[in-house]
Parts: sequence; C-alpha cells; structure tokens
Amino acid sequence: MKIAANDVDQASAALLADLKQRGLLDDTLVIWGGEFGRTPMGQGTGRDHHILSFAIWMAGGGIKGGITYGNTDELGYRSVENVVSVHDLHATMLHLCGIDYQRFSFKYQGLDMRLTGVEPCRVVQDVVG
Repeated sequence: MKIAANDVDQASAALLADLKQRGLLDDTLVIWGGEFGRTPMGQGTGRDHHILSFAIWMAGGGIKGGITYGNTDELGYRSVENVVSVHDLHATMLHLCGIDYQRFSFKYQGLDMRLTGVEPCRVVQDVVG
C-alpha cells in the first residue's frame, strides 16, 4: 500500500506542478478520488467498501486551496460534518466549469433531466475560491 500511495502522490504532485508552471492550473479542475468509500476496518488483505462516506481532493479550476472540508465519525464510517452528497459534488463541479446545473438539462424519456439528478442539491460555496 505504501508503494502505491507514493506512486500516486508523486504523479499527482507532478501533474499539479506542470499545470501551474504552464499557467493552466487556474483553468483546469483536477479531481482525484476512488470509486467508493473505504472504512478503516479490513477484511483479509484490504479495507472494507461502503457507501456512507468517501474522500476526494480537488485542485485548480476555482477551488479554494489548502482546506479540508467535511469529516467522518471516529470510525471513518459515516459523514458527520459538512456532508456533501454526490449530487452536491456534481453541482459544484459543473459550477466550476461555468455551467449552471439548474439550467443545464437534457431530454430523457420525455422528461427534462439534470446531470445532477432529480434530488435537491447545491454548489458547495465553501470550497469555491
């Protein structure tokens, strides 16, 4: 695990440094995350999967740098502070790309659908720079 983390850390840092050096970081939204949450508990050789919390990091593209947003319980099992839904994340990403998620819709089976889904969501202003 330590080797894999080091490889990801070095590559991610190199990408951000390159974008910054070329003057592209302010216009490029970088998002890093896994496909699901992980608990600190493990089974066999890995950690358990779960859907109640997940962690990502974002940089550039209008993101406020150097902050941590949200928190889980002491077991890392459930989001408990500044909870951000997947729909909120998508609304925030669209906002940072200059797209009003409330107005951007597409026809699907005769309905106007949003990329953020049909459930209420919000732009997480606390992470926008």
